Amino acid sequence: MFFPRLVIPRLAPKASFLHPRAFTTTASRAKLTPKQIQIVKSTIPALEEHGVAITTLFYKRLLQEHPELKNIFNTAHQATGEQPAALAHSVWAYATNIENPGALKTAISRIGHKHASLGITADQYPIVGQGLLAAIKEVLGDAANEQVLDAWAAAYGELAGYFIKFEADLYRQAEATPGGWKGWRKFFISKKVNEGEEIISFHLTPTDKGIVPVYQPGQFVSVKCFVPELGVYQPRQYSLSDVPNREYFQISVKKEFALGPKPAGRISNVLHEGLPVGAELDVSMPFGDFVLDVNATTPAVLISGGVGLTPMMSMLKTIVDQGTPRRVVFVHAVRNGRVHAMKDRLATIISENPQVHRAVFYEEIGSEDKQGVDYDFEGRADLHKIKDQAVLPDADYYICGPKLFMNAQSKSLKSMGVAEDRIHMEVFGSPSE
Repeated sequence: MFFPRLVIPRLAPKASFLHPRAFTTTASRAKLTPKQIQIVKSTIPALEEHGVAITTLFYKRLLQEHPELKNIFNTAHQATGEQPAALAHSVWAYATNIENPGALKTAISRIGHKHASLGITADQYPIVGQGLLAAIKEVLGDAANEQVLDAWAAAYGELAGYFIKFEADLYRQAEATPGGWKGWRKFFISKKVNEGEEIISFHLTPTDKGIVPVYQPGQFVSVKCFVPELGVYQPRQYSLSDVPNREYFQISVKKEFALGPKPAGRISNVLHEGLPVGAELDVSMPFGDFVLDVNATTPAVLISGGVGLTPMMSMLKTIVDQGTPRRVVFVHAVRNGRVHAMKDRLATIISENPQVHRAVFYEEIGSEDKQGVDYDFEGRADLHKIKDQAVLPDADYYICGPKLFMNAQSKSLKSMGVAEDRIHMEVFGSPSE
């Protein structure tokens, strides 16, 4: 639980790692008592001050005791501290909302979909809970007395129950879907398509030659491949970038480079340079709750930055394939024309569908970039410049891109009177940022 990209395999507990306290995550679990709720709430200041220290210790011990887990953790998020920060934020958010679990519905859905894409199961939750309690005890010392630990054990068990039920429902739906499965399925790269200088689209076809399931536009799959420089397997989520078909999935992957303390995108580099056509890799079922409302007839405004356009192209193609007059505004921000992926496809869709309008922002204008053909505005995305075009009655707004980009666009929309429940964003990283 709490982990956007974490999966814990079935492991035998090790006494040096686990606090000796039993967890129950079944329907027979006793509910939190009012006293336990108050104790958990009383720890909120400690979580604010020491939360990252607790979660950092938790991960350190987990990987020391179980080095095989390095095969399934996103090492970049460990190196930058993003994973411990995400977990610390989630623990704090739960404590803050412990009397109103309904407020966690969105977070449980988002994280639950990520968990399902990694095959997390109910019997893995107690291992995480015991590890967290051990870290809480060590960091907080005498302040984490028996009452505090008992309260947090009960609280963890209750929240784990929410996740277990949610994820079990997802697994049932996946296996009931024609062509669906649970866990990992072997695929091979059947085609690679260059999309500008930085992005390659991969067609992923099942090695068993079976059909692939229909998915909702905006969803993602987890892909797991071997990273030679780490000597381990690594998972990564990628949005599906085309409309469903029965033969293959399409993901579009940006080659990433080292930036400050963040290492280069190892998985993206392996996909770009290390896996030729024909190479095999593990793929999950499509999951994710950032999805287009395909039954709506009101306008859709699709706002993307960089490689964030991948789910937007799936949404856009879905709408035009429906053959309805539904209005679409496609807003995209990118550095320049050389890295503007799927530019020609977008131009074709717009030329053939008069109800689709675009607003493309280039930060840099190259010598071959033509305004009105390749791009529309110079500079970073500024929704205020296109307010009359983009802020429409009853429209839904879908945003995907870097976190700072999404936050900026959401803030702009709200400042122009757009209701928060009309704004939908895909978040692959820490919810604390």
